[in-house]
Amino acid sequence: MERIFSLVQKYISIDSIPKMTLTDYIEILIIAFIVYELMVWIRDTKAWPLLKGIIVIFLFIMLAYVFQMTTILWLVRNALSVAITALIVIFQPELRKALDLLGRKNILSSVIALNPSSTLSERFSDHTINEIIKASYEMGKAKTGALIVIAHNDPLSEYIRTGIEVDSVVSNQLLINIFEHNTPLHDGAVIIEGNRIISATCYLPLSDNMALSKELGTRHRAGVGISEVTDSLTIIVSEETGRVSIALEGELYRNVDPDLLREKLEMLQEKTVDEKKFRILKGRSKQ
Repeated sequence: MERIFSLVQKYISIDSIPKMTLTDYIEILIIAFIVYELMVWIRDTKAWPLLKGIIVIFLFIMLAYVFQMTTILWLVRNALSVAITALIVIFQPELRKALDLLGRKNILSSVIALNPSSTLSERFSDHTINEIIKASYEMGKAKTGALIVIAHNDPLSEYIRTGIEVDSVVSNQLLINIFEHNTPLHDGAVIIEGNRIISATCYLPLSDNMALSKELGTRHRAGVGISEVTDSLTIIVSEETGRVSIALEGELYRNVDPDLLREKLEMLQEKTVDEKKFRILKGRSKQ
């Protein structure tokens, strides 16, 4: 205990506190922002349980340093370089996705609203949502298997290249015809960007999530797989049961109803309302 108190007095004494300048405060704010964003990102990924394990190991190492457990400290020093390499390998998918998101994120606009009265264009129209929902449940009634990927922010170019170009306006008749049995385009996934069907017969990565039910086939594992590596939404129609499922952010929502499907699609739609128009309509409603 005396060693712990001496260490605390050594590093937290008044004399050891340096004088702070404006640059130091700015640096602290930047580091705090980066650490916060990093923790939020890790919390929403599969890396969170691993991080908690690393924190536990770090606490044991600190105890070993305080009580001078020389054998443990020797092992830590010699295994440090190997451990860093192992962490990079373990977190490789998460690191790749984080760097990709950082490269496409407008940091300034996320912190400061430069033009709050402007309206962002929606990703796809309400008509497209209606057509997707109608096609999904029509295929469910006929027990026609389907795999529909709706793009969000992450690019899907590498998966689009594996299919056949369609480049057509979204319609329920076209989606149903694509997935009809024994047609040239029925095998694989359809990728939708905005209001257009970009490609069909696309190959998707299969999920290796062991928590998924063993009764699920390749179509469901592909739907979950693409949602693990991108922020897209995937609609899966079971050929065996006709049930409609959704894969989003690595999670599978089975046997969803049209209302939940519409809710998820509208979330991706990111439809905004112009503030000035909203005020006018609100003012009229009060009269």
